[in-house]
Amino acid sequence: MSQESEYSEGDLRKTGMSLKHDREWDYELDRIIEAVEERDAEKVGLQFPEGLKRRGPSVADDLRELLPDDVTILLSGQPCYGACDLDTYLMKRTDVFVHFGHSPMKNTDKVIYVPLFSNVDVFPIMEESLDELEVGDVGLVTTAQHMNRFEEMKEWLEDRGFTVHTRKGDDRLTHEGQVLGCNYASADIDADQVLYVGGGKFHPLGLAMEHPDKNVVIADPVNNVVTVADTEKFLKQRYGAVHRAMDAEKWGVIFCTKIGQGRWEIAQDIIDENDNAYLITMDEVTPDRLRNFNMDAFVNTGCPRITTDDGPQFHKPMLTPGEYEIAVGNEPLDSLQFDTFHGTW
Repeated sequence: MSQESEYSEGDLRKTGMSLKHDREWDYELDRIIEAVEERDAEKVGLQFPEGLKRRGPSVADDLRELLPDDVTILLSGQPCYGACDLDTYLMKRTDVFVHFGHSPMKNTDKVIYVPLFSNVDVFPIMEESLDELEVGDVGLVTTAQHMNRFEEMKEWLEDRGFTVHTRKGDDRLTHEGQVLGCNYASADIDADQVLYVGGGKFHPLGLAMEHPDKNVVIADPVNNVVTVADTEKFLKQRYGAVHRAMDAEKWGVIFCTKIGQGRWEIAQDIIDENDNAYLITMDEVTPDRLRNFNMDAFVNTGCPRITTDDGPQFHKPMLTPGEYEIAVGNEPLDSLQFDTFHGTW
């Protein structure tokens, strides 16, 4: 339900987040209100991803106007980077828990997922992307925010002579053609080129790493730019981290306790096989939290973005499980690949 003018700036119509396009999202307040009424709820928890936390108070104001006075709205202050990053503490202590900005990773009655579909027109930037594509077979992928236009995107390409290949990846993905920052199974299609429609470079970079045989074209409708994914700089960074870790004696093995990020078996295997490896359990993995551990290198079995986004900020090399196997000599250097997650929790 797109909210009408009586609601506050919580619907982002007047903000645009200082980007090239104003963005309007549907917070689906009607679904939240209906859930509150059905459950006779007294406490409602709201969780936003990092880039939208500043919108939380405005959304809370809109809900306060629509809900009885005895309903309490609680905002999660926990870091949130994906659908797997749920504030389980708040979830257990509220009658209705709403997670904004991501599509469901697992069917559950405990969480209301509001994906916040974007209103940005994707077709002008798709038109520009044609200069980087060859008419013929092409894969099409996007993120949760643009899934509401996915079928239109597909038809748009078909109208211009393309044979569009799409698929739904594994159980971690909700929609056909959807990619996550940790999962690109939807790009495992029979085409040598893939068009990624969405913001940022992390998703298409991971896609290009996992599918090095494909030309990945990035059509960013928010920042209004077309680029081609280039993995060279990223690979140099990762090879550098592996080389620095090859002389490590003491390893810290990070097991992330967040509900959708724990890979216990992988962490346990490393501990079992390496007498100089120590298991460290954490919810939020940050450079400051690891600085006091006297380790030569770390292995992150949690979210791959911890390693790829923040890796250079850690005081010691931070590797993925696959990179660890290279550093200790179990795998050859040329086996380096992007770390991905498959399945749900």
